[in-house]
Amino acid sequence: MPAPSTLALMLVGLVVALFVWGRLRHDVVALIALVSAGVLGLVPGDALFSGFGHPAVLTVAAVLILSAGLERAGVISLVAERIRSFTGSPALHMFSLTLTVTVASAFMNNVGALALLMPVAIGTARKAGRAPGLLLMPMAFGSLLGGMTTLMGTPPNLIISGYRETALGGPFAVFDFALVGVPVALTGLAFILLAAWRLIPRRAREGGKAARPFTIGNYTVELIVAEDSPLAGGIVRDLTAESGLVVTEIARGGALLPAFNFRRLQAGDILLVRGEIPAIEELAERLRLEVVQPDDALDPNTLDQAEGESVEVLVAPDSGLIGRRVADFALWSGDRALVVGLSRANVDQTDRLADMRFQAGDVLLLHGESDALPELQRRFSLLPLANRDLSLGRKRRIVPAVTIFGLAIALSVLGVLPTTLAFIAAVVGFVLFRILPVEELYRAIDWPVIVLLGAMFPLGTALEHTGASRLIAAQLLELGAMPGWVLLTAVLVITMLVSDVMNNAATALLMAPIAISIAEATGAAADMYLMAVAIGASCAFLTPIGHQANTLVMGPGGYRFTDYWRLGLPLEVAITAIAIPCLMLFWG
Repeated sequence: MPAPSTLALMLVGLVVALFVWGRLRHDVVALIALVSAGVLGLVPGDALFSGFGHPAVLTVAAVLILSAGLERAGVISLVAERIRSFTGSPALHMFSLTLTVTVASAFMNNVGALALLMPVAIGTARKAGRAPGLLLMPMAFGSLLGGMTTLMGTPPNLIISGYRETALGGPFAVFDFALVGVPVALTGLAFILLAAWRLIPRRAREGGKAARPFTIGNYTVELIVAEDSPLAGGIVRDLTAESGLVVTEIARGGALLPAFNFRRLQAGDILLVRGEIPAIEELAERLRLEVVQPDDALDPNTLDQAEGESVEVLVAPDSGLIGRRVADFALWSGDRALVVGLSRANVDQTDRLADMRFQAGDVLLLHGESDALPELQRRFSLLPLANRDLSLGRKRRIVPAVTIFGLAIALSVLGVLPTTLAFIAAVVGFVLFRILPVEELYRAIDWPVIVLLGAMFPLGTALEHTGASRLIAAQLLELGAMPGWVLLTAVLVITMLVSDVMNNAATALLMAPIAISIAEATGAAADMYLMAVAIGASCAFLTPIGHQANTLVMGPGGYRFTDYWRLGLPLEVAITAIAIPCLMLFWG
């Protein structure tokens, strides 16, 4: 049987391959690693599940809850209202949004900060007649840059701090990351604002196939239910279940009615049907539905919305809809709303809507009962794109929310309380002051991220305890007598590249023990190498799959997979150039 160190390296190779393959969810890959480490005996049984109680994992959960609380209190809505006045010129528009999301990401979950400001970006871009693609990639990259400046800004920083506590006896403080993170973030922000105009493809800057506002006429055909049609007296589901098409609305008696599954049809009803034209024609012939000619087409603006309203929403990365069929949404909504349109980059709006599966970043047109839509948006993590009141709570909660959050940071910085305890205490404060209802605590937690972190910690332990990390370090050192700055650059760049193809938190967990081993072998400061891993893990700028922020903007921005490296590669070069001297100066 191979040596434990060899088994650990083989397991790491398998995990990396599964992440790159991309067919399995990251948390599932992490569970595979956890089970494998236990079965192979690489981690003692009593330590196998210790990652789920690790302070770093608990702190990530607390930060996610606090982010949701700050949103609900109206903090972000207050900022967003101020931003709207800074959208006059394209340069000011990009600067104001990117700077805001960068600063916000330092104090709350970076994906959450981006998701909250994306609707503002898309809405203001439409109003100004600009393509969202000009704004969204800079904002996504800005969220990554802001996250690397503080302990709570991104999970890799929390992981590196937790690993330092285990390996060296103490964690990093809240603002220790700012010594390198702030110069890196400022350099990256300046580069983005100066270079995005040329490096983002013109197709995305000028529109391309980014998500566009919906209009009914763009994607529907009108069919009249004839007197002798089998559908007369039936229900909408009789049509949709058999054909796979989507009925968006029903025109009856001068009013537009939502086409809920169990609404009964009448002769003379005009059905607005969305789908492929051949399928609609076949359906019309079989069920004796008359196709309305263009000259007699309805003008939706002349009809009353009798029982509801329409709203455009964005599918957030943590939405429970992801991977599910569009046709099933009406059932999940209790037959109170339905999806009548979906816009996705590089997907033609004439594609068969019912059979499509939701993806993060999709823009949906929902139509339903007015009082049901807000609850459905909260339940399924759908972000409204127009006329949005970003405060789900009351603005008077801004002061207590900011006070409690600031107090938690102060107690942590001053060493009065450990960071994990300070943030969990802040969560309790949010509940006691009714900033965040108890029932929303668990909704705010991104459980796949928690499972990923808890399950991946044992793999880092296996690398350390079996000597696999020292083996990797020795192989790097055998390449030759390299100056310290070259070896540090190699660790930073390798971490960057790995983070571009697998989850950044998993990257930090894998690279941290290797960084410690290199530091021990060379006699260099371990903190310098740990900080290099923290910076590198947050630099997932080359692909849309390296970080949820990049994935989130891909559809609404109209980007392709290969668009990211055009801006991301020179950005990573600039970051490396500023990060290495800062690491050696502050932590060397």
